[in-house]
Amino acid sequence: MKSLKSYIADSVKNHYAIGAYNFVNMEMLKGICEGAKETLSPTIVAVSEGAFKYMGEEFLLSLFNSAKKTYNFPLFLHLDHGKSYEICKRAVDLKFDSVMIDGSALPFEENVALTKSVTDYAHKKGVLVEGELGVLKGIEDNVSADKNIFTDPDSAKIFVEKTNVDTLAVAIGTSHGAYKFSGNATLRFDILSMIEKKLPNFPLVLHGASSVPQKYVEIINNYGGDVAGAKGVDENLLKTACSEHNICKINTDTDLRMAYISTLRKHLKENPSNIDLRKFNVLAIEEIKNLVAEKNRNMNNIKRIKIKSDLKNLSKNVKKHIKD
Repeated sequence: MKSLKSYIADSVKNHYAIGAYNFVNMEMLKGICEGAKETLSPTIVAVSEGAFKYMGEEFLLSLFNSAKKTYNFPLFLHLDHGKSYEICKRAVDLKFDSVMIDGSALPFEENVALTKSVTDYAHKKGVLVEGELGVLKGIEDNVSADKNIFTDPDSAKIFVEKTNVDTLAVAIGTSHGAYKFSGNATLRFDILSMIEKKLPNFPLVLHGASSVPQKYVEIINNYGGDVAGAKGVDENLLKTACSEHNICKINTDTDLRMAYISTLRKHLKENPSNIDLRKFNVLAIEEIKNLVAEKNRNMNNIKRIKIKSDLKNLSKNVKKHIKD
């Protein structure tokens, strides 16, 4: 099977995005994998620092390794928004495929120094590093900011050259959480184009890219929740970001949470006597599966063709090895 680095390079060349989906338990991970299996898509499963601590190292790794053995498609483990050298180092030592060091809240030179220290260590172990420049508004886990600071194209070029990161998360108008836009959803593709001129063919990442499907908002609000006014990124904008630009990875977290919670709220309200977790968790897994499959299709079908080819070649090699 190809490495994550190979898929990232291929995604930039052929203009599609690899889905990166956050999980915090077995049900979310299973739903993600079922959706990716349906579309035969290379997939990154991500854990934040909070999820890392919530599940614990051994349980987290056991879940991921079990999923990787169960599902026959490229699956990669990523640390999302690591805020310190120590947490990134730990993830590298645990053999994560990639880590994100998020020094975006620091002054530029401090961000460079922190990111370079992680890159220097991770690359010795063959682990990819994602840096971030610019700030996304909103709240997600341990990441919080009250305003957007767009990525400066000139600074992006200097940042990549000084840190040697493999991918760069950019701020072009997305935001964390469920409340991304109060008016029309827009992204600064003009800034993205300027970054690409400074960094031609370099892999860029989009965080805060959940679309916040309104069907989930409606279900949550109708069944006792309160997420009135929640609004995400238009899926058509995400298509443009990966098909016409160098966005190689699109992160999704909020949508998965909303799919899960809306399913649970509806089921428990309609079945007040139920105390069997499996009855609503199996529904949540199915909902997440459908959500992930739909997002994968939207991010471009070319990756599905390539995965089928990769799996076919892998099967030939296995048969040849058995004969030999």
